[in-house]
Amino acid sequence: MNQTGLRPPPAKAPNPPEAPSYDDIFPYYAELCALSELRKKPGFGVPLRSGMGGHLLLYLNGVRVRRDGNGYPALELCPATEASGQGAAISVNSHYRNANWVAFEGRDFVFHGALPFGAPLTRDVYEETQRQAQAQGLLEGIEFHEHFLQNKPAGMSLEQCKYEISVATDYASCFGRDAYRVRVPLSTAQMAAIADYLNALNEPYRTGQKIYHWRLFNDNCVHVAHNALAAAGVWAPWPTGQFFMRAAFKFPVPKNTVVDLAARANDLKLEDPEALFQDPAVREALLARGSLPTGPGALTSLAPAVRDNEIYDTLKLRLIFYDNPFWGPYRFRFRKMFAEPRYTKLDANLRYFAGRYARATAARPHGGQASAAFLQCYENHIAAQKTFLETWLPRLEARP
Repeated sequence: MNQTGLRPPPAKAPNPPEAPSYDDIFPYYAELCALSELRKKPGFGVPLRSGMGGHLLLYLNGVRVRRDGNGYPALELCPATEASGQGAAISVNSHYRNANWVAFEGRDFVFHGALPFGAPLTRDVYEETQRQAQAQGLLEGIEFHEHFLQNKPAGMSLEQCKYEISVATDYASCFGRDAYRVRVPLSTAQMAAIADYLNALNEPYRTGQKIYHWRLFNDNCVHVAHNALAAAGVWAPWPTGQFFMRAAFKFPVPKNTVVDLAARANDLKLEDPEALFQDPAVREALLARGSLPTGPGALTSLAPAVRDNEIYDTLKLRLIFYDNPFWGPYRFRFRKMFAEPRYTKLDANLRYFAGRYARATAARPHGGQASAAFLQCYENHIAAQKTFLETWLPRLEARP
């Protein structure tokens, strides 16, 4: 009791600490996004439809776009303290003439444009999204092949037509497409390597030394994304410029590549250094960078196309596998990566890897062909990742 005879109010309980976000734990990450076919309704703007092979975007969190005096894009790394929510999607398309890829900034804008969450896609939102994209100069300095602009509606400028052609493919992709996504955390050095690779890839087109011509079998949207991740040591590069008939028998497609990345980032034999050593890309990544492609934080997600939609037909959008339709493995792997929580939930994923690192620590490597240098790098990596999870997992699980 106090002097007034009243019981003092109870002390206010401190607010529980907020759970860390994905970006707090992994400020740099790459996200492959396989986009379904596109079916635009007739009677509005440029008529557009795409094949059921779909399209692929590579979203990079922790980079920003630096544009020259003409608006032409290049990538640069953000400091880790500024990486959260900063990023750009890399898109490769046949309509570009002076660029292999173009960058589209802002993750929300890349997938949803100016559409408020849960709202229907109206013509007003569709037009507003294009106005915002043009105001940001996302295609400034980018030339299109002339034949793609021949269907320009009367009264539409050539510049406006570029944004009309690109919407729902290069940006605001979920206006008309389903997006199947897998993200993988990267180190600062890995993200820097990706930015350097992509900047060098665009350089001859920026300077006018070359004119870009998209090729399905040898230089499509997946080749660029796959090889950007290869520059970071995620996997081996996919060759380009192969003989046409040889390339036609095996070439990368969006949906397969998303499944491949989910498996690569989650399912390598972490507890078996000898098996890791036998993979040349893994061996090089560990010896050169101290990293492994498999590790915590690789998550899959689905962003469906807007169903209440004035512009696009989004019912039963197709996205095929390049695989045997009867007993090919991809459709089964695809179901698995959306069915098991360790592929889709951050806390389940981190707990899963904490168990794997504990088992890897307990299993002493012996014999085999792995070099002493490789085994030392392996032990260092496992120990560092184990400590990393011991720091972050309790904070994540302490959320109310």
